[in-house]
Amino acid sequence: MPHPKDKKGQPGPTSQLARWAIPVFLVAVTVIVFFPALDNGFVNWDDDRNFLENPRYRGLGWSQLHWMFTTSHGGHYQPLSWITLGLDYLLWGMDPRGYHLTNVLLHAANVVLFWFVSLRLLSLAFFRVSAAGGLGLYIAAGFAAMVFSIHPLRVESVAWITARRDLLSAFFFLLTLLFYLRASADAETVHSRLRWMTAAVVVYALSLLSKAIGMTLPVVLLLLDVYPLRRLGGGSGKWFGRGARRVWLEKVPFLFLAVFFAILAALIQAGDASLRTLEQYGLASRMAQALYGVGFYLWKTAIPLGLSPLYELPGELRLLDWPYLLSGPVVLGISIMLLVVRERWPAGIAIWVYYLVVLAPVSGIAQTGVQLTADRYSYLSCLGWALLAGAGLLHCWRAWLGGRIGLQTFVVLKGLVIAIVIGLGLLSWKQVQVWHDSEKLWRHVLAIDPKSIVAHNSLGVVLVGRGQLKEAIEHYRLALQIEPAYAKAHNNLGIALARQGNLEEAIDHFRQALQIEPTYANAHYGLGIALAMRGESEEASDHFRSALRTQPEFAAAHEALGRALSLQGKRDEAVQHLEKAIEILKAGSAGTARTTPDRLSPRPESGMESRMK
Repeated sequence: MPHPKDKKGQPGPTSQLARWAIPVFLVAVTVIVFFPALDNGFVNWDDDRNFLENPRYRGLGWSQLHWMFTTSHGGHYQPLSWITLGLDYLLWGMDPRGYHLTNVLLHAANVVLFWFVSLRLLSLAFFRVSAAGGLGLYIAAGFAAMVFSIHPLRVESVAWITARRDLLSAFFFLLTLLFYLRASADAETVHSRLRWMTAAVVVYALSLLSKAIGMTLPVVLLLLDVYPLRRLGGGSGKWFGRGARRVWLEKVPFLFLAVFFAILAALIQAGDASLRTLEQYGLASRMAQALYGVGFYLWKTAIPLGLSPLYELPGELRLLDWPYLLSGPVVLGISIMLLVVRERWPAGIAIWVYYLVVLAPVSGIAQTGVQLTADRYSYLSCLGWALLAGAGLLHCWRAWLGGRIGLQTFVVLKGLVIAIVIGLGLLSWKQVQVWHDSEKLWRHVLAIDPKSIVAHNSLGVVLVGRGQLKEAIEHYRLALQIEPAYAKAHNNLGIALARQGNLEEAIDHFRQALQIEPTYANAHYGLGIALAMRGESEEASDHFRSALRTQPEFAAAHEALGRALSLQGKRDEAVQHLEKAIEILKAGSAGTARTTPDRLSPRPESGMESRMK
């Protein structure tokens, strides 16, 4: 990465010091702000399914690697992310502190990479930089990286172990940008350009193997070619002339990778029960969600207050409700304004288009899951706003050097920058602690959105695990008051009631869960256990069999069926199921509930598939 020179063409000593001191400072501040994450544990917001109940990632042997490269567990194809998690297991076992440490260090690495990217982009945007202005360039890039690093919107991606995929894919995404800029702006020979471009393609493939969120990168690269590289556009023949053709052809390998992984992601999501069809979730609702998201991340970037691990999608999203109705004109107005001033301020429209393009895959156009928006979706999409903050600081620095603003004004601006950094750091420090444990997580969600059925249900799961059945039942009932057709809450309420000894009401809720979702294996299992406790072993056996038709590797259901068949005198068949249960457990493929049939244990389930029926 080239750096500013002094009057004799040599790097100035101050700039040389800044080149090394600023990245070290960025890493130190990042680690300090996110240090509380090392005290956090696994939470029952996918961490349980991915790590506590999933032995298949534990290690880097052939069986684990084969699983990592062939699974779409959790709805994503992310073999490289699984490899890092398998390495964590080898280093730390099931101690969550090690997993959190890896997340923090990955984020710190991303911050340093973004500093280098910001340094290059700001240098290209501002053209010539004097020796004194060169120090300003380093500081401005450092401020951009700092805003990205410690902004509270980053907390979810860092403090949530499951979000490892976002951090790792972003690492290779940023490295791709850096290599591409090196090939496009700095390479002096054809051989050098080819070497850097090949490196960019390779690391882009690694980004997609971590998570397919970077599938929009080819469009981002074209955007960089327009501004600030200025390799495309700006005159006759600059789009499709002879010189422009090479620029377009460079994108072919990137486009091939992007299309391949986009198709793979679509095929995986097509088999995901949480994917909403157009009949379940209409085009108007999708557009309303997408437009709302564009405004949401802008607003939360400017005022990062009231952040939540879950912004739950309403049961019915109405386009005419004011938050969604207002979003359309706001997005349109910003777009028109930036188009009008694009000649005077090309960076504005470039950052805006980047924001819209990178946000598009997670905007809700293809809706899966329970979230309306999510803080983690800002990790890559909001890089431009951090870069804009750095550009603003560099502009002020150059204005001060040029005498256009006085020392007093510059001191005030300096104080403002310090206040922003301290404020963002304190907010992030506090937000990290929201992820300390499952109870704290869900109570925080409910403090922001008391009508979150997922939070009520998941908090109930935590409370049942602690034996606080009465409070758990209250939360399950609150979830069902908000959404009576929530099968998971019916199932979990049945479990809690059965533990209280209220078998009649428990059986009623299990049956309601199955009316909503007839193939719900856990509800069949729970109903079978309740019936067995009441002495109705034959009907219980039918429900255990139903559970196994949906989940053949459900060890607890095999064991429960074996015991029920034994009571009926069917010893040979009972032995077969008991042996199958032992076989599954030895293979590390335990089912979703405990294997002791006389005790009901809920499995935390955060999805809302039942609301889509």
